[in-house]
Amino acid sequence: MKRKMITLCLALVTLLLVPYAALAANYVKPDIFKQWLVNNKPLVIVDIQPAEDFGDQHFRGSIETNAFPSKSDEQKKRLDKALPAIQTSKGDVVIICPMGKGGAVNSYDYLKSKGVPEKRLFILEGGIDGWPHPELFVKGR
Repeated sequence: MKRKMITLCLALVTLLLVPYAALAANYVKPDIFKQWLVNNKPLVIVDIQPAEDFGDQHFRGSIETNAFPSKSDEQKKRLDKALPAIQTSKGDVVIICPMGKGGAVNSYDYLKSKGVPEKRLFILEGGIDGWPHPELFVKGR
């Protein structure tokens, strides 16, 4: 009976943790990302915002992909625009999404599937909507 209970508990824990493992990604906090920008850390910034939102605000040096929400094959393919810059750089890759959630994770997973090492991939926590330092935005194209 004790063995069955332990097995049942392990199965339950596994079922509860598997969905979170599927969403695993590296996130960078806004204040850390700000320091990276201010200190000119070598970065590849992959912005997946829709075109209109990118025109309203983005970070200097961002690669505009308009891949949001990166669900369809067509949307994911737009991320290929960033691959040459990623491949020729040794810097970290930061994905900028409206809220830093599903679209960013989809983009993260796609870039990982294209051979980008996961240790180089980051998602801006909270996305551009949660960015607390608007003075660092570039307005317009």
